[in-house]
Amino acid sequence: MAGHSHWAGIKHKKGVADKKRGKLFGKLSRAIIVAAQQGGGDPDMNLTLRYAIDRARKASMPKDNIDRAVQKGCGEAGGVEFTEILYEGYGVGGVAVMCEALTDNRNRTAGEVRKIFEVGGGNLGSSGCVAWLFQRKGLFTVARDAVDEDALMELALEAGADDIEDQGEVFQVTSPPEAFQSVAEVLREANVETQVSEIARVPMSTVDLDASNGRRVLNLLEALEDQDDMQSVTANFNVPDEILAEVTG
Repeated sequence: MAGHSHWAGIKHKKGVADKKRGKLFGKLSRAIIVAAQQGGGDPDMNLTLRYAIDRARKASMPKDNIDRAVQKGCGEAGGVEFTEILYEGYGVGGVAVMCEALTDNRNRTAGEVRKIFEVGGGNLGSSGCVAWLFQRKGLFTVARDAVDEDALMELALEAGADDIEDQGEVFQVTSPPEAFQSVAEVLREANVETQVSEIARVPMSTVDLDASNGRRVLNLLEALEDQDDMQSVTANFNVPDEILAEVTG
């Protein structure tokens, strides 16, 4: 199983802790604000905004919160200016880590991210140091018992997906970024529930980890995910199923 899929699956299994729900909504609001700032407040004309709103709805974010974030992005309710930043670095075992953040204070965020890497046994690298190891893809996972594989394949491929993999508990569907919305809409119309539905940086190769290093990498990624400005985190690790069960048990 590819590294990103491991991390995406882990996040799904753990769910969103109640104590972090407010933080999650804050991050989703930022994504909506920035999308509206850059492309306007109409999700039918702004695919980035539509994607951000879909993510918020999937997380059960209240409609009022979503509408307020759109208004802020359009300058109707005040708000701060956020900057998109990509952080790249390494975890233990040479695992490549990619972090996407939205911040209103570059220096603060960089310092906090650097510290998290150091505490987690890794290091923050320079721009471009690991980006070449990843491809931007539309990424979906569907529970194996929720859909027939042949039916899923037919739906997804006709909508523009480029690969479907049986990964045990889930089917993983990937697509070019520009086909993300069409695949998402086809799956939604067919009542196929997705566990993960996002535009992600998917690793082209993976690093095999044992249980000890696997646990350390997972702790690093979770700490990065918990940073206030972080929107997404992915890494190119690969952990055998039995070890994954051990380190997430």
